[in-house]
Amino acid sequence: MLTVWYNTRCPVCDAGINRQRRRLVEAVKAGRVEFRDINFEPEALSAFGASLEDIRRRLHATDAEGRLLVGADVAIAVWRLTPGEGWLASLFGNLVALPLTRFAYDRFADLLYAWNRRKGRW
Repeated sequence: MLTVWYNTRCPVCDAGINRQRRRLVEAVKAGRVEFRDINFEPEALSAFGASLEDIRRRLHATDAEGRLLVGADVAIAVWRLTPGEGWLASLFGNLVALPLTRFAYDRFADLLYAWNRRKGRW
C-alpha cells in the first residue's frame, strides 16, 4: 500500500489530494493507496527523521516495502496508480527527466510553503 501524508491546511495541497482521491476511488477501496492528514498524526514519520514541517513543505509517503518517498517521487508514485495518468509518471519519472522534475517540484513546494506560512495556515 502507498500511504500519502499531506497537509490539509494548505488549500493547494488539499485540493490536489482531493482530486487524486476522487480519481483513485477504486484503489482506495482496494487498499492500494491511502491519504492521511499529517496534522492529525504529526509524529507519524518521525522514525524516518521527517518532521511535521518537512511534511508540510513536501508530500511524503511510505510504499508497500516500507520505504519513504518524498516530494516529486510521491507525485510519480500516485500518477502510476491513477487511471489515465501513468504517462505523467513515465514522462516526469524517467531517468533523464527525474532530476529536473525533483528540482521543479522542490522549488514549487518551497514557494507554496512560504505562502502558507505567510497566510498563517498552521
